[in-house]
Amino acid sequence: MSHFFWLYLDQNWISTMGYEILLFLIAPSFFLFSRQILVMEEDQRLELTILGHGVPILIAPLLPTAWAMPIAFLVGSAYLIWLAYSIYTLRAEKESFRVEMALLGGIFVIAIAVTVLGFFQTSLPGKLFFCIYSIAIGMAFLLVQISLALRPNLSKEVIETVQASYVHSTLSNVDCDSALSSLEALMETDKIYADAELGLADVAKLLGLSAHQTSELINSRIGKSFSRYLREQRIRAAKVLLMNEPSASVLSVGLNVGFSSQSNFYEAFREVEGMPPGQYRKLNSRRLPGEN
Repeated sequence: MSHFFWLYLDQNWISTMGYEILLFLIAPSFFLFSRQILVMEEDQRLELTILGHGVPILIAPLLPTAWAMPIAFLVGSAYLIWLAYSIYTLRAEKESFRVEMALLGGIFVIAIAVTVLGFFQTSLPGKLFFCIYSIAIGMAFLLVQISLALRPNLSKEVIETVQASYVHSTLSNVDCDSALSSLEALMETDKIYADAELGLADVAKLLGLSAHQTSELINSRIGKSFSRYLREQRIRAAKVLLMNEPSASVLSVGLNVGFSSQSNFYEAFREVEGMPPGQYRKLNSRRLPGEN
C-alpha cells in the first residue's frame, strides 16, 4: 500500500516512520513463521534469544531515512542465509521437492536482486527502484502461489520431512520390514485411509511406533512424506471406484476414500494424476462389448 500511494498518488508514505518499522518487521516475522516449519518441535523452545529478533524493529525509528532501507535489506540478507542453510539440510529430500525448490530458487534470485538494488536505490532515477521493488514483491507472491497450487499441503509435507531427516535416526530398534508390511496391510486390507480424520499419530498407534518413527519410516523407505503417501493411497482407491462404479458421483467416490470435501479430492487427484477425476474416468472408462 505504501508503494501504491507513492507510485500512483505521490503520497510519500515510504519516508514515514511506519514504513521504516515495517521494513524491519518483515524478515523477523518470516523467520518466526519459517521456524515452525523448518525446525524440529523439540528445538522450538521459547528462549530469550528469540526476543533478539525484535531489536531491529526497536532501532528502526532511530535510524536516518537514508540508512533505513539499506540496513533493512542487510538484516533481511542474514535471514535469507539462514533460510538457505535450513533448506540445504533437506538436500537429501530434494528429489521430492524438485519443482518447489526451483520456484524457491526463483524467489531467492528476486530477493537477492532487490537487496543489491536497495543499496543503490538513492542513485536510481525517480521512482524506478520502487517500481522494481513492487514488481519483485508481486513476482515472489506469484511463485509462492504456483508452489501452493502444485502442492497444496507443502508446508505440512516439509514439516514431516524435517522430522524424518532429523540427525538422529529413530528407527535403530525398529523392524522396518515388518512395520512396512503392517502398514501395507492396514492400507490394502483394513482400508484405514477411508477415515477422513486419519492422521500420522493414528497410523503410528496402529503400528506400535511413535509419530517420528512412522514419519521417518515412510520418508526413508517409501520416499514420500506421510501426507503424500496417504493421498496416493486414497487416489489409488478412488481410481478403482471410478472405473468399477460408473454410476457413482465423483463426490461420493472422494468421500468414500477419505477426502473431507470435493475440493480436497479434486486438488489431490489433479496433483497425483495430472487431471481431475471426472476426466480420468472418461479417458479410462471400460468400453462396452462391441464398441470400436
